[in-house]
Amino acid sequence: MAAPAVEATAATALRSVILRARKAAERVGRDPERVRVVAVSKTKPVSLIRQIYDAGHRCFGENYVQEFIDKAPQLPEDIEWHFVGHLQSNKAKTLLAGVPNLAMVHGVDGEKVANHLDRAVSSLGRHPLKVLVQVNTSGEASKSGVEPSSVVELARHVNMQCPNLVFSGLMTIGMPDYTSTPENFRTLTNCRAEVCKALGMSEDQFELSMGMSGDFEQAIEMGSTNVRVGSTIFGPRDYPKKST
Repeated sequence: MAAPAVEATAATALRSVILRARKAAERVGRDPERVRVVAVSKTKPVSLIRQIYDAGHRCFGENYVQEFIDKAPQLPEDIEWHFVGHLQSNKAKTLLAGVPNLAMVHGVDGEKVANHLDRAVSSLGRHPLKVLVQVNTSGEASKSGVEPSSVVELARHVNMQCPNLVFSGLMTIGMPDYTSTPENFRTLTNCRAEVCKALGMSEDQFELSMGMSGDFEQAIEMGSTNVRVGSTIFGPRDYPKKST
């Protein structure tokens, strides 16, 4: 269980992040209400998430399916949950069944996972699921996501062939050291323009998920509608030690 001092610090940090996000939007003439702060709570205890919830926040993100389905039932049903990690196709139904109030999946990186999610939504009889297509904007082999040149094809597949999914936009993860952040973000906004033109979508209604703890203000200034902020709110990650 999180110590009271940690919980108070997290609530204060959340308020600071939300204020910084609003100011970043205002600096470039954007409506701050169009920017969603996803508080990424992976590895953090339910008690700490509850503290942030009690401070008024409702939008949270998790990365790992098993951890997610363990924690979500212990928390209020009006939370707007986002899955922000890499999703394996064979975990799609497990995730959706375990988190009925899942609002969005940020990392659809191929037709296979899209098809599995589409079938899972149908078989569970839940309302259509919003999804974002993940784009590998940094060119790193270790990163999930489609190449920018393939994004229109995958977006079209989700939009046309997956009736139980709502194609809502694009997501990217930048370089770990943030060195190429502007280029990553610029690539994603260019992809947005291409997809909107190809699918006849309005950029005003198009979601972009980009920006994390170290660069979320810059991401907002460059058009992000979802910033995924974890350690700045919750503190450093407590990853379980691997057994040797």
